[in-house]
Amino acid sequence: MPILVNSNTKVIVQGMTGKEGSFHTRAMVAYGTKVVAGVTPGKGGTKFDGIPVYDSMRDAVREHPDADTSAIFVPARFAPDAMYEAVEAGMRNVVVITEHIPLHDEVRAVNFARANGVRVVGPNCPGLIAPSQRVKIGIIPASVASPGKVGIVSRSGTLTYEIALHLSRAGLGVSTAVGIGGDPVIGMSFVEVLKMFSEDPETKGVVIIGEIGGSMEEDAAAFIKSGGLGKPAVAYVAGRTAPPGKRMGHAGAIISMGVGTAESKVKAFESASVPVADRPSQVAELMKAALSRIRGPPP
Repeated sequence: MPILVNSNTKVIVQGMTGKEGSFHTRAMVAYGTKVVAGVTPGKGGTKFDGIPVYDSMRDAVREHPDADTSAIFVPARFAPDAMYEAVEAGMRNVVVITEHIPLHDEVRAVNFARANGVRVVGPNCPGLIAPSQRVKIGIIPASVASPGKVGIVSRSGTLTYEIALHLSRAGLGVSTAVGIGGDPVIGMSFVEVLKMFSEDPETKGVVIIGEIGGSMEEDAAAFIKSGGLGKPAVAYVAGRTAPPGKRMGHAGAIISMGVGTAESKVKAFESASVPVADRPSQVAELMKAALSRIRGPPP
């Protein structure tokens, strides 16, 4: 089974009737995701492509008590309230696609979710996809990932898509791809996702897609070095040419006072015997080699 989601996952889309929410709801449903309801204040009692829409998460859960996961496509100024609603409604997973949420609001909302035992993927993330279960939550294109044995955990949306495609074309495929988000404050960390992959029998190897800024990659490398993953891993670190002190792309992708450099992350992975690709196109071959060293040639 993949991590976080499976074919029985029931999803409520917050912000379903907006431009982004409606487009990606249709894509999720077309892929096979069980979207059972949507939430848009003021649109309660209507339907979107036959899916009932409610004014609040409380109303949605009252009618769909088996729902366990929320996908948030709500504008940034309303997204923290949507997160609070999802947690209070009893969601097990909250996937926050929204970007540009104010930092202090992110801190409070993520801490509230953690205190209530809720897993947050994001904010500012592409979501996740489990090809063998035909379920995706968020904006990851369905076409990039075929079913397989390699897990992906990533801070970058577009690099998730590119590397998943390389793995699929190489015949390795993807067990679960999780985009954890690129903001300074996010819900699930690399280590938290790696722990889940370590316990997943479907995942035989893991790709870690990092970028400059913060210390999550170093933490992941330390976890792997300690034996916590117990499976082959390959890494790619984006932002090697970024000038110090300048934010590149994501709010979390900034080097400051010598902390968070690509060099420090690459060094940490190499010290944990994790091969680091120079280009995204190299990841699949490095993973094939890593799997061959551990278990012989991959099927």
